[in-house]
Amino acid sequence: MTTYTYSKARQNFSNILEMAQKKGEIFIRRKDGSLFVLKPYCKSGSPLDVPGVDISITREEITGYLKEARER
Repeated sequence: MTTYTYSKARQNFSNILEMAQKKGEIFIRRKDGSLFVLKPYCKSGSPLDVPGVDISITREEITGYLKEARER
């Protein structure tokens, strides 16, 4: 658990952000004892959400292949 004081975090904010990126999270403690977590934002999405592939095939060709496969 890497913890920095508010003053150190403010003085070295760029470095703190880089460390949070590498380590996953950094803790920042204020004078009054309150503790905060700084961690990178991870965009959530489906692992199945992938870009399409252009295979240059027409709709008629696809339906023809499907009909052919179903006849087997």
